[in-house]
Amino acid sequence: MKTGLFCNYDNHHQDARRAIFEQVTLVKQAETLGFEEAWVSEHHFSESNLSPAMLLLMAHLAGLTSTIQLGTAAVLLPFHNPIRVAEDIATLDNLCNGRLLFGVAKGGPFPDQNKHFATPMGESRAKMLEAIALIQKLLYETDVSFNGQYYQCDRLTIYPKPLQKSIPVYVATGDGEGIEFAAKHGFGLMGGPPFSLERLKNTVTKYRALNPSGVDKLVLARFFFAARTYDEAVSQAMPFIRKFSLKMKANSAQVMQKSPHKQQPFDRTNICFDEDYLIENSIIGDVVTCRDKIKKFQDELNIGTLALKPSSLDVQKNLDSLTRYNQEVRNYV
Repeated sequence: MKTGLFCNYDNHHQDARRAIFEQVTLVKQAETLGFEEAWVSEHHFSESNLSPAMLLLMAHLAGLTSTIQLGTAAVLLPFHNPIRVAEDIATLDNLCNGRLLFGVAKGGPFPDQNKHFATPMGESRAKMLEAIALIQKLLYETDVSFNGQYYQCDRLTIYPKPLQKSIPVYVATGDGEGIEFAAKHGFGLMGGPPFSLERLKNTVTKYRALNPSGVDKLVLARFFFAARTYDEAVSQAMPFIRKFSLKMKANSAQVMQKSPHKQQPFDRTNICFDEDYLIENSIIGDVVTCRDKIKKFQDELNIGTLALKPSSLDVQKNLDSLTRYNQEVRNYV
């Protein structure tokens, strides 16, 4: 199992520049500790998470790091022109000397994103799948012609081409169509911090029934904080967890109101935003608790990469927590 860092560019102190460079500090620390990957999320119209220009932030990280792989977690494809995404991804792979990992998602539950990017929520998944199909052709082929429902091009070749012969692709999905698409193409899967173990097991089981060779292609992101005692860890993480819980419950209420018959229920067998649920499904606690939780995820899911999202509001405490993980947890799991 590889260890990664999950990067949300959290704006804990209402200071954009501070948020950006505290995240850079965490990525550089992760590289120093020998973490293999850093995954950057994409958020829009959010005071809490300052990563709307994800690929710009990753280009910045590419120039400040040398060994850690950099992943998109994830490009919200329905909100972008896939031709531009292909050009940016190919350029970024060259900038980071072939260290790029390409995660994609449909976006949600954030209704304002769909509204302002003029993409109905009911179209998001179909647009994501069509976009990644086009992007894969543009990255590695020449004179590409494509005639999809949403996107078209005629004898198009993009430059530059990626440095890697094949950039690894990961799809954030729990939907049957998305899982089938990922399995068919040999793409990996991504699971977010609030996804329940039961949901993740169902997703992985469906994928591996279609593609048994994809056994090591799951990136699992989890909220994380390791401390000397369980109570200390929860105390440090709870302000972040509480803020996340309130934000996501508000967004989820909007989603349920707008599409009550299409949206899966937000419950503890699927995805839930209650504080106690988030603590239980995160890797938060003393060293032994963190080890046990990671082992459980490993046993149930056979994780390829565990992407840790440090969950204190204090950057120094997050740095200390990552060091504690490296010294007292990593070698025991």
